[in-house]
Amino acid sequence: MTLSAAEIRQQVEALGPWFHNIELGGVRTAPEHFLGDYPNMKWQKFAHAIPADLSGKSVLDIGCNAGFYSIEMKKRGAERVLGVDFDDVYLEQARFAAQVAEADIEFRKLSVYDVGALGEKFDVVIFMGVLYHLRHPLLALDLIREHVAGDLLVFQSMQRGSSEILPLAENYPFSDAALFDEPGFPKLHFIENRYADDPTNWFVPNAACAEAMLRSAGFEITAHPEAEVYICRTTERPAQAFPIYPSQGGRA
Repeated sequence: MTLSAAEIRQQVEALGPWFHNIELGGVRTAPEHFLGDYPNMKWQKFAHAIPADLSGKSVLDIGCNAGFYSIEMKKRGAERVLGVDFDDVYLEQARFAAQVAEADIEFRKLSVYDVGALGEKFDVVIFMGVLYHLRHPLLALDLIREHVAGDLLVFQSMQRGSSEILPLAENYPFSDAALFDEPGFPKLHFIENRYADDPTNWFVPNAACAEAMLRSAGFEITAHPEAEVYICRTTERPAQAFPIYPSQGGRA
């Protein structure tokens, strides 16, 4: 059933507020977004780094929000797209957006810590704008690598601190305390209360930390097309990485 612009606008307002500004039948879901035309403005900076033809490929969009990236993957011909999120409001928005876009996308309520329950690997995993909302960010990356990442990971996290990347040695003496004051040493900033009025902003990495965490979880960075976006391939997990234990569920 095709909806009129008035019907779409009415439903958009009923499902609001939206974090993804998506164009649906001429109606913008978040035209006054504080970041502008978000996330399209970010997508345009790294869209070229993802295969234009995803025919026959499967895609998992973790923390799909209102489904912007899920819809974009379907536009590229992905055979199967699954979006997961732990927020019922976002999932309602995503299902409506996909309906209007006439995109055959499945959405499920699922925590990132429970991705192992899916029981399958995906050709492309999208993990955009989620890491800093997690109390256990490295565990989440470990679980993604172990259970669902078949080949390509598209990763993004808010970053704060230095963008400098310090070359890292294999080991450092216990006496080298000055190392931790180096701007380019990996740092994961902990937010005890709120940042940007959001109580779910927990851990924000600097650039060196984002890259180090990806490597530690078993991802090789193959492209860095945007300041916060990394295109990665699965690789062997480092020998010193801890084993992955079965998920016990729980909230992010």
